[in-house]
Amino acid sequence: MTKILLARHGNTFGPGDTPVWVGAKEDLPLVESGEAQARALGEALAAAGLTPGRIVCGPLKRTRRAAEIVAGLTGFACTPEIDERLKEIDYGSWGGKSNDEIVAEFGQEALDSWDKHHRRPDAADWSPDEITLKANALAAMRDAAQGPLTLVVTSNGVLRYMHAALTGADSNAKVKTGHICAADIEGEAGARLFWNEKPDATLLTQTFG
Repeated sequence: MTKILLARHGNTFGPGDTPVWVGAKEDLPLVESGEAQARALGEALAAAGLTPGRIVCGPLKRTRRAAEIVAGLTGFACTPEIDERLKEIDYGSWGGKSNDEIVAEFGQEALDSWDKHHRRPDAADWSPDEITLKANALAAMRDAAQGPLTLVVTSNGVLRYMHAALTGADSNAKVKTGHICAADIEGEAGARLFWNEKPDATLLTQTFG
């Protein structure tokens, strides 16, 4: 088995902003606190004495910037690789709307289906399709698990599909901004090692040291 580190990018909303659904078409940059969250991951890796052998990220500004910050703090000598399969889900007509707006237009049950039960809402005009998202999640992790420690930086929607593709202790699929997960990948399968944790040097050393 090969262990990989998964991370969600940091905040894209600052104090006073109204959070909205940010998908593939909402290419927002990290705000100040989001950059600080990326620095926290880089500093935790450095404190653990871990320099990624590879850093792979999605193509959107928020994931690319997080990857760049971590690279700079860990002595990573290369340029982070872009993997289109790590691009956030396109939330279609949900994109750019607040939860209140989504409930008003699509209903509370539709919001809860995804937010609480991690199921794509019926009739949601999201893309790619469910089969592609599931296949991409596993394939992206499998391809990342080549050689030394790989850091994968992506978004919450993609991480939920990664969670579903892995076995392991039952856990909530949602990953908070700036939080990390780890998986063991072997061939066409994998297992969760931990999920939705704050970057922590001790945890990283125990898992990857």
